[in-house]
Amino acid sequence: MTLLRVENLSKEFGAICAVEDLNFTINPGAIHSIIGPNGAGKTTLFNLITGVDSPSAGKIIFNDLDITGIPTFKLAGYGISRTFQNLQIFFNMSAVENVMVGNHLRNDSRFLPALFGFRSIKKGERVCRERAERIMCDVGLEEYIGSDADSMPYGALKWLEIARALASEPSMLLLDEPAAGLNPSETQEINELIKRIADMGITVVLVEHDMKLVMGVSDHIIVLDSGRKLAEGNADEIRRNPDVVKAYLGHRQKVC
Repeated sequence: MTLLRVENLSKEFGAICAVEDLNFTINPGAIHSIIGPNGAGKTTLFNLITGVDSPSAGKIIFNDLDITGIPTFKLAGYGISRTFQNLQIFFNMSAVENVMVGNHLRNDSRFLPALFGFRSIKKGERVCRERAERIMCDVGLEEYIGSDADSMPYGALKWLEIARALASEPSMLLLDEPAAGLNPSETQEINELIKRIADMGITVVLVEHDMKLVMGVSDHIIVLDSGRKLAEGNADEIRRNPDVVKAYLGHRQKVC
């Protein structure tokens, strides 16, 4: 069974082709990584899948539904959620409120009941807050349940963004460089968290530069170079692929 299918996908920005004629599939319940040197098109690909950008050509099929060009706010309702390379946190809100935002699709947001403070709305808010607190505990943020977002350290904010993404109950979660800026201990914790998320039955698609993390956590790896697919396979196949080694050595990086 295929969860996501990308067909002949391309994205041009003027004369620059950031993604060119990509074809691949994502299977449910697995951890997939998308890697490549800087400028390979990884984040552009994420933006195409999640509706931030519209492709110049090609199709994106999710659960047998053509989602090509569908805006981000609608994709959340289909079961797709993501984090960003640069943190997208509401710093004027508490940590719990940030996670509650991710649950907005499950809340009763009708205008009149909210305006008059109906008991159903109050109960819904209480349930939403309790669920947000449980998710924070699940990802290891229990000590920050009573904190404001602007008082949390950088590493904890990375976890908070993941918690908010999980609150939307996705079937597929895209993580854009979750280990960026983390120390080795925090990176190991992210490794374990990604595995726990996959154990929940959520398909994980990961963009990451930390090759030790990628090779240790991934069931399947897709390598991009200059917007095109260079290779794909499991960790051992990618390590031994001469084209991958050449691409990384050419950029003074190492395939661990």
